[in-house]
Order: sequence, then C-alpha cells, then structure tokens
Amino acid sequence: SGDSDELPTHTVTLNSFYIGKYEVSQAEYSQYMQPGSSWTSSYGLGDNYPAYYVSWYAILKYCNLRSMAEGLTPVYTISGSTNPANWGTVPTSSNATWNAAICNWNANGYRLPTEAEWEYAARGGSTTPDYIYSGSNDINTVAWYSGNSGLTSHPVGTKAPNGISTFDMSGNVWEWCWDWYSSSYYSSSPASNPTGPASGPYRVFRGGYWGSDAHYCRVANRGHSAPRHSSYRGGFRVCRVSL
Repeated sequence: SGDSDELPTHTVTLNSFYIGKYEVSQAEYSQYMQPGSSWTSSYGLGDNYPAYYVSWYAILKYCNLRSMAEGLTPVYTISGSTNPANWGTVPTSSNATWNAAICNWNANGYRLPTEAEWEYAARGGSTTPDYIYSGSNDINTVAWYSGNSGLTSHPVGTKAPNGISTFDMSGNVWEWCWDWYSSSYYSSSPASNPTGPASGPYRVFRGGYWGSDAHYCRVANRGHSAPRHSSYRGGFRVCRVSL
C-alpha cells in the first residue's frame, strides 16, 4: 500500500526530455567535483559505482560545470550568474541564495529531473504494465535494496533495465529531483510540466537506496531531505531538455 503523500493519483503531461540511462558515476562526478565526504569501500568505491555524498546544492554546480565543459547552455542561475566560479563555496548549511536558484527550462544543458519527469522515466514512460518497481514487480531483478545489496551500493547498470532502458531507478542510491517537497503537492500540481512548490525546507528525492526495504523502492514513493544534506544514501541522475 502507498503513503498519503502519493495521493491523489493524477495525470501529468510533460514536454519531451532526455534522462540519464545510469545514475551519475563516481568517475563522471569527479571530473568536475569532489564529494562532500570521501567515497569508501563500505558504501561502494570505484569508477562505475554511483556518486554519493552529493548535496542538492552541489549537484547544481556539477550540472553547470559539465554543461559548460561540453559546450551546452548552463541551466542554473545563482546570484545572477550561470558560472559556478561566481557562486562561492557550495553551502553546507541552509542558504537562501542557493535556495533561490533559477532553472532555465529551455536551456540545453544538464539539470536534475523534476519529480514528475523522474517518475515518468521510472515507470518506463508508461503505466501499462503498471509495475510496482522500475521495470518489474519483482524487486530483485531491477533493484539493489536491503534484501540483496549486502548493505552497500553496486556499480550502475548491473540490474535489469526498465522499459526505456534506464537502470537503477529503484534502489542503489536515492536520487535527488529539482522540486521542493510538499506532502499535499499532488492535490494542486499543474497538469502540464509540474516543477514543484515555490518554496519549502526540503527537496525531493526518489527511488529508494541499497539499505531501503521494498516499500521505499516503489516508483510512487516520495522522499525528501534538506538541500544542504549529503549522505551515503543519496546520488542523482541528470536530465536534459529534448529540443
């Protein structure tokens, strides 16, 4: 059974977008950034393991740095600039300036998916069949979770993909989304391209992680954390607008 913040069930229409086939790996992340705490063999260490110890704030910097390096238009603006060199140090406490980050939804650079985009992708772009987990009703085939992970993360893409060939959207590491979190957002969210509440104390993360029980790995499950928070549980995947 679901949680109250997953209701009411509602239909959402989205513009087309690309989403990462895999969670951002440690090799990909370390090209531009270092994690908030060192990656360790206890929680998974290696180029193809997912990046973790990444705060929501840090991901904005990563996305813009990667976009600029690849000749794309950076998506995020903080303090009037899209260049992270002008942003100062990534905050480790709540920061009003970074909370007010602006997302240019038309820019072609890397960004976090919205919660709605994340769930659409996790569902394989379809609710037929309406799987409980991302790609299956059998969690063991698609997810690293408390029942099979050995309580550590695993290299990305080692379980079966979902219907759009996307891996690990259930389990492995929690994945940050753009949106502020509200338990009642689904009652009032727009039907087209919802991007979350205007403000709040927490940002959304989705998908469950290697230490979660099955309930938290369901595609409908919603989690949330302070954007300054970096954890061994949490990583992300990137998204881009399809122009």
